[in-house]
This record gives sequence, structure tokens and C-alpha cells, in this order.
Amino acid sequence: MRLNEIVENEPIRLTAGNDGRELLAGDLEISSLCNDTRSIKPGCLFFCVKGANFDSHDLAAEAAAQGAAAIVAERDIDLPKDCETPVVHVRDTRVAMARFAAAWYGHPAEKLRTIGITGTKGKTTTTYLIRQMLENAGYKTGLVGTIETIIGDRHIPSGNTTPESIVLQETFRKMVDEDCAAVVMEVSSQALMLHRTDGFVFDVGIFTNLEEDHIGPNEHADFADYLHCKSLLFKQCRMGIGNIDDEHFDAVMEGHTCELVTYGFSDRADYRAADPMLIKKPGELGVLFSVSGRLQMKAEFTMPGRFSVYNALCAIAVARHFDCDELQIADALKHVSVRGRIEMIPVSSAFTLLIDYAHNAMALENLLVTLKEYRPNRLICLFGCGGNRSKVRRYQMGEVSGRIADLTVVTSDNPRFEEPMDIIHDIEEGIGKTTGSYLEIPDRREAIKYCIENGEPGDIIVMAGKGHEDYQEIRGVKYPMDERVLIREILDELR
Repeated sequence: MRLNEIVENEPIRLTAGNDGRELLAGDLEISSLCNDTRSIKPGCLFFCVKGANFDSHDLAAEAAAQGAAAIVAERDIDLPKDCETPVVHVRDTRVAMARFAAAWYGHPAEKLRTIGITGTKGKTTTTYLIRQMLENAGYKTGLVGTIETIIGDRHIPSGNTTPESIVLQETFRKMVDEDCAAVVMEVSSQALMLHRTDGFVFDVGIFTNLEEDHIGPNEHADFADYLHCKSLLFKQCRMGIGNIDDEHFDAVMEGHTCELVTYGFSDRADYRAADPMLIKKPGELGVLFSVSGRLQMKAEFTMPGRFSVYNALCAIAVARHFDCDELQIADALKHVSVRGRIEMIPVSSAFTLLIDYAHNAMALENLLVTLKEYRPNRLICLFGCGGNRSKVRRYQMGEVSGRIADLTVVTSDNPRFEEPMDIIHDIEEGIGKTTGSYLEIPDRREAIKYCIENGEPGDIIVMAGKGHEDYQEIRGVKYPMDERVLIREILDELR
């Protein structure tokens, strides 16, 4: 593709290498797009991007030496005196990268119905629920999220919740080529801040909820910045669907440029939930509730708690926008399963065992409080914490589990470059602030085995922290460790 076709109508200035002579964005052939010096190929268009720890503007000369056809930069770059590699000067390379990538792949988002979900909690579950409802209605639907990317029958493990713009546009292109009619994706605050989703307009943007998270070095400076980044989605979509019960709803939607539809328990909501009733069956927890407003129906969702009602309501609002009927909606609510998100594992008819990704104090507290509402004989919480991360998280998670669970089983997670016992002792320091009972079983497999062997009728056992992960990271090496596999092996032993 020629450079002038890629830059389209974007405001740029093109110069010849180091001498600054102005050029026209004419017939220069580009063979690929690249923003990583490790994957530079001759003829590529190389984007200089400033990251949290590294600025690839400093490697522009290396990119030119490796054969980049042109370099995109937002500031002056240092090139050899005799270098004539064209430089595309832009105001923001991340914005340019997203828009140029959209053009490179033929604006694939325009051929899809695009649904983007932002918020602190519920994004992953809601994406799968929406996808199932749309698939039930005959829409072949792709998915992009924390766990994986789904294109047709292919399931590709994810690196980021929302991939970089070049990868995202390539993914959209593949979905179009696979005859997908729609895509539902998680949109992180980081992705919005870094312009990964620039270059197209979402058909539907969704707001689930907002709590203090992702604030600190290399993330968001403060809560105001976090909220602002979330709000950007609603200036980039045609229809916004939001949780009107959330205390930050009005702030997130301030200045929105889209049509708004709301959901929640509030009388003001377009899709309203009422009369939630907890469902507890052997090895299964769920919730039954009624829906009124723009749709009248009884809904049964096979995930527990009030927050699951919000996830279900959100998906229902999207499904109705796509003209899904009640049967298609009800089927998805009863049969959707999300790996590592309150994932029920059939182990015993006497007690319930589930896996969840809750890996910080806020998520763990929400989970345990929800499970406590089901009045278990005992609520048992097995978890560890990751190494080379904030110690405060360990103290807080220990305090939360000690305060709410009847028994905490402290074990190892991803110790990384720390000693597992040091992490465990930090967690126990948090539990020590409560009157909660706990056991220390460092080997995660043995910890899981203990819980299964000692499960009593009516217990709810939650294995928190790992969720969809299928590895344990120790000293820079990721060793295979899938809790589902461990459970199967343990059950075989016990038989």
C-alpha cells in the first residue's frame, strides 16, 4: 500500500531524513506496519512510541538502518547525517498509529457491529454473555478481552485486555474475513488513554461501574484521570448503555455525544431489575429476577449475586438493541460459562467449589460478600498473592478473607522473584488483624486437595486469584498449572 493511501486525510508533515526537506506523501510503498524494533522488516512504516519506561524515538536511527521505509514521529529524532529515510511528523504517534492501521486494514470496523465495554468490574463476564446472546440470534460474533480473542472457531490467548491498535485492526480484519457480523470487546482505561481504539466509532459503548483501581505508577495519576479515561468511550460511540445505579454514572457520561440507554434497579432505568432471588442447587449458585421497562421477562442467571444481575441486565439491553428475543436471551443466561469468573467446578453434590480471578481486596470482598449471602455451612477461601507486587495488597486481601470467610487457606500464587513464604507471611499479617481462622499450605495443589478432602455438606469453597491463568510463574519461568487439571488429578487420586 502507498503511504498517501495510509495517511489518507490525516494532518501530517513529511520530510526527507535528517535534512528536513519537505516531501509529498506520494507513491512510497509500505510493506507492513510496526511499532516494535524487534519486528522491523524492510519496507515497514515504523511508529516511534513513548511508553511508560522506554521511548522508541530514541531508536529511530536503528529502524532506518534496518530498512524501514518511513518513520512516524511526534518529536524530533536523531538520524545520521546521510540518512534520507522519510519521516512522517504527526502530533501524536499513538493516534496516528490507530488511524493509519485502520486505513491499512481497509477500515474493517465499518464492516462490523462493534460493541465496547468499559468499567472496573464485570467486563469479561458481560462480553461472553453478549456474545452468546448474539450468536443465539444468528450473529457470528468475535470477542476481544482479558482471557482470549475469539475469531470464528479460533481461541487465541490474550496479552492485554485491549491490544495495541495495529493488532486490534488486524484482528478486526480477520473477523471480517471470517464473516463475523459483530465484535464485542473489553475496552480498558489504559487502552482509551493510549488511543488503542482510535480510528473507528463504536456502534455501542457500555459502562458497567467504577471503583478506585489501576491508580499508580505507569497507570493513572489519580481517580479523576481514571474516570476521565473511561468517559472517553462515550464520545466515540453511537449508542451508550450504562449502569444508572453507579454513583459515577453522571460524571462518566458528562459531555457524551451518543444516544443513552440505562439499566439498573432504579425506577429511572430503561431496563429495570426487581425481586432478585438467590438460587442454590447442588454445585450451582444463581439468581432469579424480573425485568421491566423496555422488556418484560423473568430471568434466571447461572451466576450468583446482585452484581450478576447487573451483568445480565447490561447484556439484555445490548441484545434487545440487536433484536434478540426472550428465548435467545434466556438460553444465554442459563448456559454461558466464563473461564475463571465465578466458574463452578463439579466436584461434589455435597458442597460447591468455584474458581475466580479475584486478585485484589476489592474484588475479593465483593466475591466473598456475595457468596456469604447464600448462607453456606462454611465459606472457605483459598488464595495467595503475586510476588513483586504491592505488599499492601497482601495485607488487605488477608484482612478481607479473615473478616468474611469462615476459613482461609493461604497458599502460593505467582511468587515470581520473591520467596513464597515471605508472601504468605504478609497475607497472614493481614489475617492477624481479624479473628478469622486460617491454614498455611504453601503448595497450591496440596492446598486444593485439603479443601476437597475436607469439604462438608453445604460448604462453598472459592479458589481465588488464578482464575483463567494456566501457569505459575517462579523465578521468571512460567510452569504449567491449571487449577482445573489439578482438581481432576486430585479427584482421580481420591477415588
